[in-house]
Amino acid sequence: MSDSLLVLIPARLLAGLYGSLRHVLQDVLVILWDNGLALYNLLTWDLPANAVVPKGCLGAGGVWPPYAPSTEGDSRCSCPALNAMANHGILPRSGRGITFRELNAKIRETYNFAPSFCFFVPNYAANMLCRDYWNDTFDLSDLDAHNCIEHDASLTREDCVDAKDQAKPSERLIEELLASGTGPHGDLTHADLSRMSGKRRTESKLKNGQFSLTTFHKIFGSSNSSTMLTVFGGKIKDLRPILLEERIPDGWQSRVRHRMGLTMAEFNKSALRVELGIREEVWGYPSSAQQKKKM
Repeated sequence: MSDSLLVLIPARLLAGLYGSLRHVLQDVLVILWDNGLALYNLLTWDLPANAVVPKGCLGAGGVWPPYAPSTEGDSRCSCPALNAMANHGILPRSGRGITFRELNAKIRETYNFAPSFCFFVPNYAANMLCRDYWNDTFDLSDLDAHNCIEHDASLTREDCVDAKDQAKPSERLIEELLASGTGPHGDLTHADLSRMSGKRRTESKLKNGQFSLTTFHKIFGSSNSSTMLTVFGGKIKDLRPILLEERIPDGWQSRVRHRMGLTMAEFNKSALRVELGIREEVWGYPSSAQQKKKM
């Protein structure tokens, strides 16, 4: 074995170990930070419903910048909430050259997620894209690397095997979702999202020969779904423009009124309630053979 290999191998092992330990320590610190913010929210009063967006920020008082849908050459992704921010100029309208730190700040201001949450998610995206959270930039479409934030069995997008452009909402799926509400005034509930998620996973598994959905992405999908309840209150009148037009309604402000925003601790409770309510995860999904027998 050459001298260079004797140096290279230990160096690579140490670098890998350091990277792993750094990520673990970072996650532990973020969780501790998040729990502290959750406690602060419990001990303080909520913000007024008409003053959730901070003064001086875009959207303060429910007055949002002009809406303009994306045009050819703009970058968009499979997340309606991020696309809406670009369509209103909260993020660059082109959807390009966004810093992860900018994304952190703008999500906090627009949707009132907790600072811990706003760091964790962009940092996760940076790691998935093999980029540096502190210095690098991304385009919104970069997030649609399969099984990054984009995943099969979405409630608002067809699977990527059928729709290569994941920035385009599926009107079929969205209208079906909006029509499924059983809450007051037809608004969505946790049970509705569980039922529709189970239906969508079954449909996708039977139709998509390349279907993949890890446990992580099942939870991630339920997390995405639960924002319809936590941030938008399940209100169909607000969800329709967000999901179909990717437009923030006039006068709208986040339903999250905690002073430190929506923490991961609180968010995870809602996401788990959706995920654990999916019957198909208990009773199993029908196979293609079973489906053919019914036909």
